Amino acid sequence: MYFYVDESGQTGLNLFDPQQPILYYGVLSSPHNVDEVANDEIQELRERFGVARLHSSELGMGRLTSIASELSALQAKLDLTIDIYRISKPDHALISFFDQLFDQGLNKAVPWSAYWTPLRFVVLAKLAYLFDEDLIKLARKARIEKKTEKANTILQEVCNTLLCRIDYLPDPRSREIIRDALTWACKHPDEIHYNIYSNNDRLQISPNLIGFQSVMHGIALRLKVGGGDAAAIVVDRQGEFNRAQEWVANFYRSAKDKGGPWEVGPGLPKMDLSNIPDIPITCTPGDMSAGLELVDIYLWLMKRLFEKKDLSPELLELLAPQMEKGMTDEVSFAGIMKRWEPVLMNLPDPSPEEEKRARQLMARHEEYRKNHLDGI
Repeated sequence: MYFYVDESGQTGLNLFDPQQPILYYGVLSSPHNVDEVANDEIQELRERFGVARLHSSELGMGRLTSIASELSALQAKLDLTIDIYRISKPDHALISFFDQLFDQGLNKAVPWSAYWTPLRFVVLAKLAYLFDEDLIKLARKARIEKKTEKANTILQEVCNTLLCRIDYLPDPRSREIIRDALTWACKHPDEIHYNIYSNNDRLQISPNLIGFQSVMHGIALRLKVGGGDAAAIVVDRQGEFNRAQEWVANFYRSAKDKGGPWEVGPGLPKMDLSNIPDIPITCTPGDMSAGLELVDIYLWLMKRLFEKKDLSPELLELLAPQMEKGMTDEVSFAGIMKRWEPVLMNLPDPSPEEEKRARQLMARHEEYRKNHLDGI
Protein backbone atom coordinates (compact mmCIF):
# COMPACT_ATOMS: atom_id res chain seq x y z
CA MET A 1 0.00 0.00 0.00
CA TYR A 2 1.05 3.56 -0.75
CA PHE A 3 0.11 6.42 1.57
CA TYR A 4 0.12 10.17 0.91
CA VAL A 5 -0.26 12.56 3.85
CA ASP A 6 -1.16 16.26 3.93
CA GLU A 7 -2.51 18.66 6.53
CA SER A 8 -4.66 21.78 6.63
CA GLY A 9 -5.37 24.38 9.29
CA GLN A 10 -1.79 24.68 10.46
CA THR A 11 -1.24 27.58 12.88
CA GLY A 12 1.86 26.27 14.68
CA LEU A 13 1.64 26.72 18.43
CA ASN A 14 -1.13 29.32 18.16
CA LEU A 15 -4.11 27.17 19.12
CA PHE A 16 -6.66 29.97 19.27
CA ASP A 17 -6.95 31.31 15.73
CA PRO A 18 -10.74 31.71 15.34
CA GLN A 19 -10.43 31.23 11.58
CA GLN A 20 -8.71 27.84 11.91
CA PRO A 21 -9.81 26.08 15.10
CA ILE A 22 -9.30 22.60 13.63
CA LEU A 23 -6.13 20.95 12.38
CA TYR A 24 -6.90 18.40 9.67
CA TYR A 25 -4.78 15.51 8.45
CA GLY A 26 -5.71 13.67 5.26
CA VAL A 27 -4.25 10.28 4.34
CA LEU A 28 -4.81 9.05 0.79
CA SER A 29 -4.10 5.35 0.31
CA SER A 30 -3.85 3.18 -2.76
CA PRO A 31 -2.52 -0.25 -3.73
CA HIS A 32 -0.79 1.55 -6.62
CA ASN A 33 2.17 3.91 -6.74
CA VAL A 34 0.13 7.05 -7.41
CA ASP A 35 3.21 9.14 -8.17
CA GLU A 36 4.04 6.88 -11.09
CA VAL A 37 0.65 5.70 -12.32
CA ALA A 38 -1.13 9.07 -12.15
CA ASN A 39 1.78 11.31 -13.12
CA ASP A 40 0.73 11.80 -16.74
CA GLU A 41 -2.89 12.65 -15.86
CA ILE A 42 -1.82 15.09 -13.15
CA GLN A 43 0.72 16.73 -15.45
CA GLU A 44 -1.98 17.23 -18.09
CA LEU A 45 -4.22 18.93 -15.51
CA ARG A 46 -1.36 21.18 -14.35
CA GLU A 47 -0.79 22.29 -17.94
CA ARG A 48 -4.50 22.83 -18.50
CA PHE A 49 -4.68 25.25 -15.57
CA GLY A 50 -1.21 26.71 -16.07
CA VAL A 51 0.01 25.86 -12.57
CA ALA A 52 3.09 24.12 -11.21
CA ARG A 53 0.99 22.22 -8.66
CA LEU A 54 -2.68 21.37 -8.27
CA HIS A 55 -3.48 23.27 -5.11
CA SER A 56 -7.19 23.11 -4.30
CA SER A 57 -7.45 26.43 -2.46
CA GLU A 58 -6.08 28.15 -5.57
CA LEU A 59 -8.12 26.17 -8.06
CA GLY A 60 -11.38 26.73 -6.19
CA MET A 61 -14.65 24.88 -6.59
CA GLY A 62 -15.26 25.97 -10.16
CA ARG A 63 -12.11 24.54 -11.65
CA LEU A 64 -12.25 21.44 -9.45
CA THR A 65 -15.82 20.85 -10.62
CA SER A 66 -14.63 21.04 -14.22
CA ILE A 67 -12.29 18.07 -13.64
CA ALA A 68 -14.55 16.07 -11.29
CA SER A 69 -15.16 13.34 -13.87
CA GLU A 70 -11.42 12.93 -14.46
CA LEU A 71 -10.80 12.79 -10.70
CA SER A 72 -13.52 10.14 -10.40
CA ALA A 73 -11.85 8.09 -13.12
CA LEU A 74 -8.54 8.29 -11.27
CA GLN A 75 -10.28 7.37 -8.03
CA ALA A 76 -11.64 4.18 -9.59
CA LYS A 77 -8.46 3.37 -11.50
CA LEU A 78 -6.22 3.72 -8.43
CA ASP A 79 -8.72 2.45 -5.83
CA LEU A 80 -8.17 5.60 -3.77
CA THR A 81 -9.34 5.92 -0.16
CA ILE A 82 -9.19 9.09 1.92
CA ASP A 83 -9.05 9.01 5.73
CA ILE A 84 -9.46 12.21 7.75
CA TYR A 85 -8.13 13.00 11.23
CA ARG A 86 -9.15 16.16 13.08
CA ILE A 87 -7.73 17.88 16.15
CA SER A 88 -9.62 20.65 17.93
CA LYS A 89 -6.77 22.98 18.83
CA PRO A 90 -8.43 24.73 21.82
CA ASP A 91 -9.50 21.34 23.18
CA HIS A 92 -5.93 20.10 22.70
CA ALA A 93 -4.79 22.86 25.08
CA LEU A 94 -7.31 21.72 27.71
CA ILE A 95 -6.51 18.01 27.32
CA SER A 96 -2.78 18.81 27.48
CA PHE A 97 -3.32 20.62 30.80
CA PHE A 98 -5.16 17.61 32.21
CA ASP A 99 -2.63 15.05 30.96
CA GLN A 100 0.29 16.89 32.52
CA LEU A 101 -1.20 18.17 35.76
CA PHE A 102 -3.31 15.10 36.62
CA ASP A 103 -0.69 12.52 35.67
CA GLN A 104 -0.68 10.37 38.79
CA GLY A 105 3.01 9.64 38.30
CA LEU A 106 3.77 13.36 38.66
CA ASN A 107 1.01 14.67 40.91
CA LYS A 108 1.03 12.73 44.18
CA ALA A 109 -2.43 14.02 45.13
CA VAL A 110 -4.21 12.37 42.19
CA PRO A 111 -5.85 8.98 42.88
CA TRP A 112 -4.50 6.17 40.73
CA SER A 113 -7.98 5.36 39.41
CA ALA A 114 -8.58 8.98 38.37
CA TYR A 115 -5.84 8.78 35.75
CA TRP A 116 -5.22 5.14 34.83
CA THR A 117 -8.83 3.97 34.34
CA PRO A 118 -11.78 5.29 32.31
CA LEU A 119 -12.65 7.45 35.33
CA ARG A 120 -10.04 9.84 33.92
CA PHE A 121 -12.66 10.99 31.42
CA VAL A 122 -15.09 11.83 34.22
CA VAL A 123 -12.42 13.94 35.92
CA LEU A 124 -11.54 15.57 32.58
CA ALA A 125 -15.20 16.49 32.02
CA LYS A 126 -15.52 18.01 35.48
CA LEU A 127 -12.26 19.93 35.07
CA ALA A 128 -13.32 21.25 31.66
CA TYR A 129 -16.48 22.69 33.24
CA LEU A 130 -14.29 25.01 35.35
CA PHE A 131 -12.39 26.49 32.40
CA ASP A 132 -13.30 29.42 30.19
CA GLU A 133 -11.51 30.52 27.04
CA ASP A 134 -9.27 33.07 28.78
CA LEU A 135 -8.13 30.53 31.36
CA ILE A 136 -7.36 27.91 28.70
CA LYS A 137 -5.24 30.50 26.89
CA LEU A 138 -3.41 31.28 30.14
CA ALA A 139 -2.75 27.58 30.75
CA ARG A 140 -1.35 27.29 27.24
CA LYS A 141 0.85 30.34 27.82
CA ALA A 142 2.45 28.56 30.78
CA ARG A 143 2.85 25.38 28.72
CA ILE A 144 4.93 27.00 25.98
CA GLU A 145 6.96 29.29 28.27
CA LYS A 146 10.63 28.25 28.26
CA LYS A 147 11.52 30.04 31.51
CA THR A 148 10.44 27.58 34.19
CA GLU A 149 10.09 30.12 37.00
CA LYS A 150 7.79 32.29 34.90
CA ALA A 151 5.84 29.27 33.66
CA ASN A 152 5.31 28.02 37.23
CA THR A 153 3.99 31.42 38.31
CA ILE A 154 1.44 31.38 35.50
CA LEU A 155 0.53 27.77 36.27
CA GLN A 156 -0.10 28.66 39.91
CA GLU A 157 -2.36 31.50 38.76
CA VAL A 158 -4.35 29.04 36.63
CA CYS A 159 -4.65 26.56 39.49
CA ASN A 160 -5.75 29.22 41.99
CA THR A 161 -8.42 30.49 39.59
CA LEU A 162 -9.73 26.95 39.16
CA LEU A 163 -9.72 26.46 42.93
CA CYS A 164 -11.92 29.53 43.28
CA ARG A 165 -14.45 27.83 40.98
CA ILE A 166 -14.32 24.38 42.57
CA ASP A 167 -17.69 24.76 44.27
CA TYR A 168 -19.32 24.93 40.84
CA LEU A 169 -18.99 21.13 40.80
CA PRO A 170 -22.01 19.41 42.37
CA ASP A 171 -20.50 16.15 43.66
CA PRO A 172 -18.13 16.11 46.65
CA ARG A 173 -15.73 13.41 45.34
CA SER A 174 -14.97 15.37 42.15
CA ARG A 175 -14.42 18.51 44.21
CA GLU A 176 -12.05 16.61 46.50
CA ILE A 177 -9.98 15.04 43.71
CA ILE A 178 -9.65 18.20 41.65
CA ARG A 179 -9.09 20.48 44.66
CA ASP A 180 -6.35 18.24 46.04
CA ALA A 181 -4.64 17.92 42.64
CA LEU A 182 -4.67 21.67 42.00
CA THR A 183 -3.53 22.50 45.52
CA TRP A 184 -0.64 20.01 45.34
CA ALA A 185 0.42 21.38 41.95
CA CYS A 186 0.42 24.92 43.36
CA LYS A 187 2.73 23.81 46.14
CA HIS A 188 4.99 21.64 43.95
CA PRO A 189 4.99 23.17 40.44
CA ASP A 190 8.54 21.98 39.73
CA GLU A 191 7.41 18.36 40.06
CA ILE A 192 4.68 18.80 37.44
CA HIS A 193 7.21 19.71 34.70
CA TYR A 194 4.44 21.62 32.97
CA ASN A 195 6.40 23.85 30.58
CA ILE A 196 8.72 23.11 27.69
CA TYR A 197 12.45 23.75 27.96
CA SER A 198 13.54 24.33 24.34
CA ASN A 199 12.23 25.07 20.87
CA ASN A 200 12.55 21.38 20.04
CA ASP A 201 10.24 20.56 22.96
CA ARG A 202 7.62 22.85 21.44
CA LEU A 203 7.23 20.42 18.57
CA GLN A 204 6.47 17.64 21.04
CA ILE A 205 3.40 19.48 22.44
CA SER A 206 2.03 20.71 19.12
CA PRO A 207 -1.31 19.45 17.78
CA ASN A 208 0.66 18.28 14.73
CA LEU A 209 2.32 15.59 16.81
CA ILE A 210 -1.03 14.43 18.20
CA GLY A 211 -2.53 14.44 14.73
CA PHE A 212 0.34 12.49 13.25
CA GLN A 213 -0.05 9.86 15.96
CA SER A 214 -3.59 9.39 14.65
CA VAL A 215 -2.18 9.17 11.12
CA MET A 216 0.25 6.39 12.08
CA HIS A 217 -2.43 4.41 13.93
CA GLY A 218 -4.77 4.87 10.96
CA ILE A 219 -2.15 3.58 8.52
CA ALA A 220 -1.54 0.60 10.81
CA LEU A 221 -5.28 -0.14 10.84
CA ARG A 222 -5.44 0.09 7.04
CA LEU A 223 -2.60 -2.44 6.78
CA LYS A 224 -4.23 -4.73 9.35
CA VAL A 225 -7.58 -4.74 7.56
CA GLY A 226 -6.19 -4.94 4.02
CA GLY A 227 -3.13 -7.05 4.67
CA GLY A 228 0.24 -6.43 3.06
CA ASP A 229 2.90 -3.87 3.87
CA ALA A 230 3.43 -0.16 3.35
CA ALA A 231 5.49 0.47 0.22
CA ALA A 232 5.74 4.23 0.83
CA ILE A 233 4.50 6.92 3.22
CA VAL A 234 4.88 10.24 1.43
CA VAL A 235 4.38 13.33 3.62
CA ASP A 236 4.11 16.89 2.34
CA ARG A 237 7.32 18.74 3.19
CA GLN A 238 6.41 21.36 5.82
CA GLY A 239 9.69 22.53 7.31
CA GLU A 240 10.03 22.25 11.06
CA PHE A 241 7.00 20.02 11.69
CA ASN A 242 8.41 17.26 9.51
CA ARG A 243 10.91 16.64 12.31
CA ALA A 244 8.08 16.01 14.76
CA GLN A 245 6.38 13.70 12.24
CA GLU A 246 9.60 11.76 11.71
CA TRP A 247 10.04 11.52 15.49
CA VAL A 248 6.55 10.01 15.89
CA ALA A 249 7.08 7.49 13.08
CA ASN A 250 10.49 6.46 14.45
CA PHE A 251 9.15 6.18 17.99
CA TYR A 252 6.35 3.83 16.92
CA ARG A 253 8.69 1.69 14.85
CA SER A 254 11.05 1.39 17.82
CA ALA A 255 8.20 0.58 20.23
CA LYS A 256 6.85 -2.02 17.80
CA ASP A 257 10.19 -3.85 17.93
CA LYS A 258 9.82 -4.17 21.71
CA GLY A 259 6.62 -6.20 21.45
CA GLY A 260 3.12 -5.50 22.72
CA PRO A 261 0.25 -4.84 22.71
CA TRP A 262 0.87 -2.30 25.46
CA GLU A 263 -1.40 -2.09 28.50
CA VAL A 264 -2.31 1.50 29.38
CA GLY A 265 -4.66 0.84 32.28
CA PRO A 266 -7.66 -1.33 33.21
CA GLY A 267 -10.59 -0.54 30.95
CA LEU A 268 -8.48 1.63 28.64
CA PRO A 269 -7.66 0.55 25.06
CA LYS A 270 -4.47 -1.43 24.52
CA MET A 271 -1.91 0.13 22.22
CA ASP A 272 -1.29 -2.39 19.44
CA LEU A 273 1.63 -1.40 17.23
CA SER A 274 2.02 -4.70 15.42
CA ASN A 275 0.95 -3.20 12.07
CA ILE A 276 3.00 -0.02 12.29
CA PRO A 277 4.97 0.22 8.99
CA ASP A 278 8.65 -0.72 9.06
CA ILE A 279 9.61 1.93 6.50
CA PRO A 280 10.42 5.56 7.36
CA ILE A 281 8.26 8.41 6.11
CA THR A 282 9.46 10.38 3.07
CA CYS A 283 9.04 14.16 3.21
CA THR A 284 8.53 15.39 -0.35
CA PRO A 285 7.72 18.80 -1.87
CA GLY A 286 4.08 18.93 -2.88
CA ASP A 287 4.85 19.79 -6.48
CA MET A 288 6.93 16.62 -6.90
CA SER A 289 4.23 14.09 -6.00
CA ALA A 290 0.98 13.39 -7.82
CA GLY A 291 -0.25 11.62 -4.69
CA LEU A 292 0.28 14.73 -2.57
CA GLU A 293 -1.61 16.85 -5.10
CA LEU A 294 -4.54 14.44 -4.99
CA VAL A 295 -4.62 14.25 -1.18
CA ASP A 296 -4.60 18.07 -1.10
CA ILE A 297 -7.73 18.05 -3.26
CA TYR A 298 -9.52 15.39 -1.23
CA LEU A 299 -8.60 17.08 2.05
CA TRP A 300 -9.92 20.44 0.84
CA LEU A 301 -13.19 18.86 -0.25
CA MET A 302 -13.63 16.81 2.93
CA LYS A 303 -12.88 19.85 5.05
CA ARG A 304 -15.68 21.76 3.28
CA LEU A 305 -17.95 18.79 3.87
CA PHE A 306 -17.19 18.71 7.61
CA GLU A 307 -17.66 22.46 7.88
CA LYS A 308 -21.00 22.28 6.02
CA LYS A 309 -19.84 24.52 3.19
CA ASP A 310 -21.20 24.27 -0.33
CA LEU A 311 -19.93 21.66 -2.76
CA SER A 312 -21.10 21.16 -6.33
CA PRO A 313 -23.12 18.03 -7.18
CA GLU A 314 -20.21 16.76 -9.28
CA LEU A 315 -17.79 17.01 -6.35
CA LEU A 316 -20.29 15.44 -3.97
CA GLU A 317 -20.55 12.55 -6.41
CA LEU A 318 -16.75 12.25 -6.37
CA LEU A 319 -16.80 11.97 -2.57
CA ALA A 320 -19.76 9.59 -2.37
CA PRO A 321 -17.68 6.35 -2.47
CA GLN A 322 -15.49 7.68 0.33
CA MET A 323 -18.45 7.86 2.70
CA GLU A 324 -18.29 4.06 2.94
CA LYS A 325 -14.56 3.50 2.42
CA GLY A 326 -12.94 6.28 4.40
CA MET A 327 -12.29 6.51 8.13
CA THR A 328 -12.50 9.59 10.32
CA ASP A 329 -11.28 10.22 13.85
CA GLU A 330 -11.32 13.29 16.05
CA VAL A 331 -9.27 14.48 19.01
CA SER A 332 -11.58 16.84 20.85
CA PHE A 333 -13.38 17.09 24.15
CA ALA A 334 -16.71 16.33 22.46
CA GLY A 335 -15.17 13.36 20.65
CA ILE A 336 -13.80 11.93 23.90
CA MET A 337 -17.14 12.28 25.65
CA LYS A 338 -19.03 10.75 22.71
CA ARG A 339 -16.66 7.76 22.73
CA TRP A 340 -16.55 7.14 26.46
CA GLU A 341 -19.90 8.24 27.90
CA PRO A 342 -21.71 5.09 26.70
CA VAL A 343 -18.93 2.95 28.20
CA LEU A 344 -19.08 4.72 31.55
CA MET A 345 -22.87 4.56 31.64
CA ASN A 346 -22.92 0.80 30.96
CA LEU A 347 -20.12 -0.61 33.07
CA PRO A 348 -20.95 -4.16 34.22
CA ASP A 349 -21.56 -4.75 37.92
CA PRO A 350 -18.51 -6.31 39.57
CA SER A 351 -18.71 -9.65 41.31
CA PRO A 352 -18.49 -9.56 45.14
CA GLU A 353 -14.88 -10.77 44.94
CA GLU A 354 -13.97 -8.15 42.31
CA GLU A 355 -15.62 -5.43 44.38
CA LYS A 356 -13.70 -6.52 47.49
CA ARG A 357 -10.34 -6.47 45.65
CA ALA A 358 -11.15 -3.09 44.12
CA ARG A 359 -12.00 -1.58 47.49
CA GLN A 360 -8.77 -2.89 48.99
CA LEU A 361 -6.72 -1.50 46.11
CA MET A 362 -8.45 1.87 46.27
CA ALA A 363 -7.90 2.04 50.03
CA ARG A 364 -4.14 1.52 49.54
CA HIS A 365 -3.98 4.15 46.83
CA GLU A 366 -6.04 6.56 48.91
CA GLU A 367 -3.74 6.11 51.89
CA TYR A 368 -0.71 6.82 49.68
CA ARG A 369 -2.41 9.92 48.24
CA LYS A 370 -3.47 11.27 51.64
CA ASN A 371 0.08 10.92 52.94
CA HIS A 372 1.19 13.43 50.33
CA LEU A 373 -1.49 15.93 51.26
CA ASP A 374 -0.13 16.63 54.73
CA GLY A 375 0.78 20.25 55.12
CA ILE A 376 -0.80 21.61 51.94
